[in-house]
Amino acid sequence: MSDPRWQAHPTAVVDDGASIGEGTRIWHFSHVCAGAVIGDECSLGQNVFVANRVRIGNRVRIQNNVSVYDNVVLEDGVFCGPSMVFTNVINPRAEVSRKDEYRDTVVRRGVTFGANCTVVCGNTIGEYAFIGAAAVVTHDVPAYALMVGVPARQIGWMSKAGGRLGEDLVCPIDGTRYRLAAPDRLEEIVE
Repeated sequence: MSDPRWQAHPTAVVDDGASIGEGTRIWHFSHVCAGAVIGDECSLGQNVFVANRVRIGNRVRIQNNVSVYDNVVLEDGVFCGPSMVFTNVINPRAEVSRKDEYRDTVVRRGVTFGANCTVVCGNTIGEYAFIGAAAVVTHDVPAYALMVGVPARQIGWMSKAGGRLGEDLVCPIDGTRYRLAAPDRLEEIVE
């Protein structure tokens, strides 16, 4: 199914009722459920699943083999690396229904998730944070934080442009300057 405003590969399933933004592309074997809302100019790679109670902003890139389950919000400009994982129940059991216990996960603007990382539900990932490959996020993440490991821990700061910040807090890519507003809060210096 396709629409003049967006494109879906013939093998993709887009349920009636899904809201898909202009210029969005949905690739092979993906499934978008009826209640999903997806913004403009997004790309959903091969074998992506988007559940009913999901909100996806504009210019979001979701790579192959990612499932975005109920109660996940992805703001504009989020990048989801291949095979990364979102959860929505903290203590799943096959024989116990917990659909009334879903926890919200909110991913702020510009966040990057590396390949094979996992986000445990109920957390907020701050804007422009960078989650390294295979990391497991178990708590809220500050804006601009660079997180790695299991469980994920902060090892530094990242710029909006995706450059790792050194001690001078200057982006090596575009020269933008940042400052620590608090020990756990970075902000861009606007001149």
